[in-house]
Amino acid sequence: MIGRLENGGHHTMIKDRFLGFLIWQSFQSTLVYFLAKTLFLPSTTTTIIILSFFFFFHLSLLLFSSSLFLVSSPQPVSGVSPVELFFGLLRLVFVYGGQPLPPDFRRRARVTLRFLFFVGSSAVSAYLAVLCLCGGGALGLRGLLLGLIYGSHYVFTRRWVLDFPILQRPPFFSYKMGVQKAVVKAISLSSAGYLVSLVVPIFISDRKETMRDLILEQIVFYFASCVLFLCWELNRHLLQVFLTRRYMFAPPKGSAAAATNPSDHLLAALENTTERSFVHHLAYLDLCMVSESNVDTWRRAAFFEETGETYKKVIAVCLKPLEQLTLDLTEGLGSSLEKSTFQLSHQLHSSAELSSVSGLHEPFYDFQVCAWSARIVSSLTIRSHKEDRLGVAQLSGCNAATITTLLSCLLAVETLMGKKTNLQPSNAQYPANIKWAALSPTTATTVGIIQNKKDSPHYAKAYSMADILRTSIYQIVSNFHHEMITSSKNGLLEKDWISNGKPLYGSRELILHKLRMFLEFQAN
Repeated sequence: MIGRLENGGHHTMIKDRFLGFLIWQSFQSTLVYFLAKTLFLPSTTTTIIILSFFFFFHLSLLLFSSSLFLVSSPQPVSGVSPVELFFGLLRLVFVYGGQPLPPDFRRRARVTLRFLFFVGSSAVSAYLAVLCLCGGGALGLRGLLLGLIYGSHYVFTRRWVLDFPILQRPPFFSYKMGVQKAVVKAISLSSAGYLVSLVVPIFISDRKETMRDLILEQIVFYFASCVLFLCWELNRHLLQVFLTRRYMFAPPKGSAAAATNPSDHLLAALENTTERSFVHHLAYLDLCMVSESNVDTWRRAAFFEETGETYKKVIAVCLKPLEQLTLDLTEGLGSSLEKSTFQLSHQLHSSAELSSVSGLHEPFYDFQVCAWSARIVSSLTIRSHKEDRLGVAQLSGCNAATITTLLSCLLAVETLMGKKTNLQPSNAQYPANIKWAALSPTTATTVGIIQNKKDSPHYAKAYSMADILRTSIYQIVSNFHHEMITSSKNGLLEKDWISNGKPLYGSRELILHKLRMFLEFQAN
């Protein structure tokens, strides 16, 4: 999570973005507050009361924004249930005798505590904000319930996971594109929260009010809840704009460091920062934009230096997430393609059982990094066709490693989706003109793997990942089509484009067969 600042020199960048977010959210919240007070909500005449309400309203938003920043994360993280947390504390006192709990439990416990802190902060913030917007009164408890509803919804729907935009736009345009969505979300959430909060007056209200006062109070509270949730949704969107903005891990252009070692900053961020951290994600985003765009060509040209070490490091650090995804899927599916027990074990389980038992959705927690990695290695391999004048990419074996890893990962993802992959044509002609279904071991492995796959929670991520991998491979094949066809005619396709050793998933024959399908543009 981002709330804990990174070690090293990049924590200043995160602090600057957080402070910038706090400044701009105060501006937009002030505008919304005064518009609401002027047009819809009751206003007070005493200057001291006006200033007090304004101060505490911003104080409530500061509490909410800080807790929002604390729970934001570039990817999903798992915590512990309240029951596990309770028994963990008991073990800490009575079993471990005050000794530290296991590191994994402590990490997941911190995640849960942050979620609980966010829900509590949302409740307190809503309580203060509703009192300030409604001019006091007995509506604070209903605001408290609104905060609990919003915080719980925010946590359980995983809205705290940052969504990196596909296209990087200037901050103003990125913010403007999400305002309408934030307004619609605020109205829907405030309407639902208002209806649920109607139960509060039933239990605590003993005042005798006229029908006119009761209706007026409901209208005021509804508009106050809309204003509150609008500020919260705009703050959430603004925080996402600030945190997902590209950061350039490079020395200033024209400096001495840019002329000698322009890639050191980026490699340090990729290799030395904590995996799955916020800075780690920003490093992959920066590398992806350098690889795909023609803006920072001087940085990309530095990858193809004469020793080839920089290019090999970049490719290795990008292939690592894809290799880990392949290994996790292999472990989650039960075994590799060669094991015959694979089919039977999966045919005897339903989709829901496999999702809960195997935990097949967890490998896709790194979906964003894996998607960037596939795009990076594909783009750099394509760029090497024209920009690598020394032949570093081909001579170092990076091209073969890239193709092998992409194909192996694609096979694992397709197997998860229940896609058939055969080593021979699906309808083989046999004597007497009889057509038999080709029941190869590969087919037996993938037939009937999971029923109703589209209903499983990981299907959308698997489908997207397969599409990204397939597109990346097709881009490489299209640019190197002539070279691959020549190698295939000479019987050197496996030697030139498949790395040595056993692939992480499948066999060398299956990888080669899949590559030939791409060469024939039949892989879909």
